[in-house]
Amino acid sequence: MTGLLVMAYGSPRGLADLEAYYTHIRGGRRPSPELLEELAGRYRAIGGRSPLPEITERQARALETRLNAGGAGPYRAYIGMKHAAPFIADAVAAMAADGVTEGVGVVLAPHYSRMSVGTYIGTAEVARRRLPAPFPMRYVERWGEHPAFVEALAASLRAALAALPDDERPRATAIFTAHSLPETILAWGDPYPDELRRTSAAVAARAGVTAWRFAFQSAGRTPDPWLGPDVGEVIAELGAAGVPAVAVCPVGFVADHLEVLYDLEIEARAQAGRLGMRFVRAASLNDHPLLIDALADVVLHQAVEPVTGLSAH
Repeated sequence: MTGLLVMAYGSPRGLADLEAYYTHIRGGRRPSPELLEELAGRYRAIGGRSPLPEITERQARALETRLNAGGAGPYRAYIGMKHAAPFIADAVAAMAADGVTEGVGVVLAPHYSRMSVGTYIGTAEVARRRLPAPFPMRYVERWGEHPAFVEALAASLRAALAALPDDERPRATAIFTAHSLPETILAWGDPYPDELRRTSAAVAARAGVTAWRFAFQSAGRTPDPWLGPDVGEVIAELGAAGVPAVAVCPVGFVADHLEVLYDLEIEARAQAGRLGMRFVRAASLNDHPLLIDALADVVLHQAVEPVTGLSAH
């Protein structure tokens, strides 16, 4: 049996789990009461919790079903989260306990960075190598330019643009977004920014969009600078230029969660409104069949052996 390790960022299942979750993200440092309350306020604004755990479950089960239906199985999916239970190491241990003979790991993040996808793979590898009898494991490192993924995003963007009034649609600008990372990655020659812009260009071309920008979002609060421009800066610039509407398409995310439902749907939407601009957003793919097709294809054809010496750091 092949174990399919589906890795995602993770999310608290309710406000009671928020402190432990935030502490884990901060490397074991507990957040101040002020920081904790600010984050809790964001979760309250989207209903008290993120839908990410349930969406990740649906994505994993749909991928498992798709692979087995295609005759490539048997595959069994295991979910491993970076910052919430079930953790990646727990999923690897469960794979071993179930008698998995080989594994394939895929991160529900389409674009590679050593600081993001690289750490997921590193964490899984540390856990695998600590097993009494490690099974072989391959990993998908990137899939942001897969044609099915691009088509799914393009269809979602076209639907968002279609919701604009006829007189505003031709003058609207699409903004593609992804989670920011510290600028440190640029010194490593990290491919993350270039991969994101290639996906954005491919989606724009597929959707027939010529007026578009790329922006980062959801930068962390650390003393070090993070990649920009921020989506708020781009919206402000477009507003000053007289652009009447923006269609935001988060190409770096594949599910609804806090960074989409709060940072975009609430914060970015409110900023556009203050500037007199109309705001629409391309719907998240979640368990869209084309997303599952893309994931199944890369699991079957693009998984590679891990880099020697890869760590979770």
